[in-house]
Amino acid sequence: MTTADTVLAPVGASGFLDRERTIATAGFNRWLVPPAALCIHLCIGMAYGFSVFWLPLSRAIGVAAPKTCGDISLLQELFTTSCDWKVASMGWMYTLFFVLLGIAAAVWGGWLERVGPRKAGFVSALCWCGGLFLGAIGVYTHQLWLLWLGSGVIGGVGLGLGYISPVSTLVKWFPDRRGMATGMAIMGFGGGAMIGAPLANLLMNYFKTPTSVGVWETFVAMGVIYFVFMMIGAFRYRLPPPGWQPEGWTPPSKANAMISKNNVHLNDAHKTPQFWLIWWVLCLNVSAGIGVIGMASPMLQEIFAGKLIGLPDVGFNALDAGQKAQIAAIAAGFAGLLSLFNIGGRFFWASLSDKIGRKNTYYTFFILGIVLYALAPTFAAMGSKLLFVLGFGIILSMYGGGFATVPAYLADMFGTQFVGAIHGRLLTAWSTAGIIGPVVVNYIREFQLAAGVPRDQLYNTTMYILCAMLIAGLICNYLIKPVDSKWHMKEADVAKLQAASASAAAAGPHGSYGIGFGGLDAKAALFWAFVGVPLLWGVWKTLESAVKIF
Repeated sequence: MTTADTVLAPVGASGFLDRERTIATAGFNRWLVPPAALCIHLCIGMAYGFSVFWLPLSRAIGVAAPKTCGDISLLQELFTTSCDWKVASMGWMYTLFFVLLGIAAAVWGGWLERVGPRKAGFVSALCWCGGLFLGAIGVYTHQLWLLWLGSGVIGGVGLGLGYISPVSTLVKWFPDRRGMATGMAIMGFGGGAMIGAPLANLLMNYFKTPTSVGVWETFVAMGVIYFVFMMIGAFRYRLPPPGWQPEGWTPPSKANAMISKNNVHLNDAHKTPQFWLIWWVLCLNVSAGIGVIGMASPMLQEIFAGKLIGLPDVGFNALDAGQKAQIAAIAAGFAGLLSLFNIGGRFFWASLSDKIGRKNTYYTFFILGIVLYALAPTFAAMGSKLLFVLGFGIILSMYGGGFATVPAYLADMFGTQFVGAIHGRLLTAWSTAGIIGPVVVNYIREFQLAAGVPRDQLYNTTMYILCAMLIAGLICNYLIKPVDSKWHMKEADVAKLQAASASAAAAGPHGSYGIGFGGLDAKAALFWAFVGVPLLWGVWKTLESAVKIF
């Protein structure tokens, strides 16, 4: 019988980042891999919480109050050292983050499959944390272009590599629970802001002085903290040996046409209609959700206005400055609560997809989403904060669930050999959605506002347009069928690739190689606590602010 040592020995490995050095040996516990992924995703997920820096940075020179310079252009803002930046100008960071994430994942996804998750995680840490350090220099010297380049561009590349680094690894470690495995990791990306935003607030309050708002110092401190966490994650990654499967587990005997036992090559995946249909499924689901995320705070304020502070008959325009500050603080809790639903949905829906199938899970997203978006104006007209918040909470859970379920959907369609790289290319749908969603929500709001529509009805038309987008997504999901066999790789070619990537003997018979299902032993429990305690702290801080809504 082939032993783990002969299959897994790192023959000819030349460096500690090499893929060969990450092959697991007998006795390894596969439950150590998800917290390694969480170490990276919880750090890069701070991209969602970067808006916590905008207001302090908008008075970085004035400190006590913004030092404005009239009608300064965006180009002038990039280089000025005497005027404070506009919040809208800094908001372009979100576009840079998610566009670069999609581009980096698409361009370097194939490279990741060749070099393995450890090297990809290492480079991700260098880019994300290095971007924070360069951004700190941009803040210190008050050069907006340097902040964009550091945190936005270089950091965005780190986001892309870090985001996809665990995907194919987890799918291979959990063939019995693909959805749950990817849900556990991608859950961390949604939770990063829950930890990072309150941490950033604490650090800014600690570092601020009469001459500094404390942002550049916070960037440096968070860069150091994140680098340590991401290095731990990268060096705890392990890959299963070729042909590995959990001890005693066999693939279901009942054939499922929507779960392929074959592999499609990376160079062929994008030539299939299935790739582009799933691309649109993700793009449309994300476009609807991301638009709401960006406008969550003003939406709650404008729709419910005085109702949030016990003044049910007072509209938004009738509130004074102090009252608007009150409802703004409450709306921040709403945004935090949506983040919590976003995180929970990533694990819940991805795990459920293992039971009901990926296609049925996306049917649920679209049908339930259509109903909830259509009912949102009714909930608002009723003045029911509970129904409104719950409805959007479920919507955001499905937004997160869509991200977490799509890697398993791709593995079902195209096999596991290139799933990480294929997923990287598919994330260009996220980049596209990051433009479509906010544009639809923001511009329709401005159009409605200019037309004199009351503020509590500004978003009604938007909700119906988002319904139409979800209907289009529902149709795309319906059209997804199994991949034509002409695109399937030959078993001999798959075995050759696996053997080459492992620098070992050709993949032998399937087996556990001394690695079973694993469980929560002492080492795994400690590692889960290491990532779980910060996450629970973030959940507590979120609930602490969210309770003010009611």
